[in-house]
Amino acid sequence: MSKWVEGTVVAQRHWTGLLYSLQVEAELAQFQAGQFTKLALAVDGEMVGRPYSFVNAPAARPHEFYYVVLHDHPLTPRLCKLEPGDPIYLAPQPAGFLILNEVPPGEDLWLLATGTALGPFLSILGTEAPWRRFRRVVLVHAVRRTEELSYQERIGSLLAQHAGQFVFVPVVSREHNDFALAGRIPQAIEDGRLEARAGIKLEAQASRLMVCGNPAMVEDTVHALQRRGLKKHRRRDPGQINVENYW
Repeated sequence: MSKWVEGTVVAQRHWTGLLYSLQVEAELAQFQAGQFTKLALAVDGEMVGRPYSFVNAPAARPHEFYYVVLHDHPLTPRLCKLEPGDPIYLAPQPAGFLILNEVPPGEDLWLLATGTALGPFLSILGTEAPWRRFRRVVLVHAVRRTEELSYQERIGSLLAQHAGQFVFVPVVSREHNDFALAGRIPQAIEDGRLEARAGIKLEAQASRLMVCGNPAMVEDTVHALQRRGLKKHRRRDPGQINVENYW
């Protein structure tokens, strides 16, 4: 099998600042919601690739990827300049274990994300599985500034479609507003604000958590949850917390 599949850019959306979404048509192997592939471009005669999670649900097309431009990175400053019709290369096989099949049965599903790590959770929420498996679903998206709360139209549609079952909690660390929690996710867990806002208790018997984001957030969040009596899930030692670092 070839290392790369050529795809075609369908659309590029600039959200704000350095945040972009790229839509791509490409023939790839079937993936599970929450997984990722690699996007690549030729740079100085060599293919430079980086992993990105699918934002689209497995049955939806085109494929979509949510990313941040890193000025010192050889790929992302080039990604953001792509236009409809431009070629792009993708790894043909998906990868990753941030999928619902790895989450044990429970009553409440918590999806905790920072920044562009929102992407895999939108993919998961675009399938029937979370709504069928869990009584309630809580999406927590933490950003630095209010304008970085992307995909609000899609989240609003989910809120309308799953009223009474779905809760969205925005968290903003560097600005204050009248609708988001202030600070960071670990702080909001420790002081009880996250549970109060969601109207749901974090408890070992009922709660199942998927945590995805920058390594510091993941580590601090896991520690905060462990102090509440929850633990990481392993196949040989079932727990409540599934994690993925987003770089």
